[in-house]
Amino acid sequence: MLQGLRVVCAVLLFLLASACQPESGNAASHGAVSQSQSDSPASGSMPLIEFAQLPPEAHDTLSAIRQGGPFAYQRDGVVFGNFERILPKRPRGYYHEYTVKTPGARNRGARRIVSGTPGEYYYSADHYQTFKRIRE
Repeated sequence: MLQGLRVVCAVLLFLLASACQPESGNAASHGAVSQSQSDSPASGSMPLIEFAQLPPEAHDTLSAIRQGGPFAYQRDGVVFGNFERILPKRPRGYYHEYTVKTPGARNRGARRIVSGTPGEYYYSADHYQTFKRIRE
């Protein structure tokens, strides 16, 4: 019984110590903008990308989004969960993701556009590791 109590105590201590340590490999450690730094009215620090700076395939994707389709990939338009917590916090179902074709890729590639309300678009060139708000 004493052995079992020692194991439980050791596990609890480990869990407490883990909770106090900063996460390694999280989005902020990769240079991404964290939610606290994101597009809040006070900070306004979400990186921007001008429409003209986007790859041509992103122009095509934005056009399809505005027209309501058709989309190149079956998963285009699914709810984006924002699990990375890089974009501003919104209720589930607010964001939707769309693929930006990558020339030469045999799959969907890493490039995405995430939409919020009409006119609110974010570009990710690295599969949600970082985002830039698209300014048109």
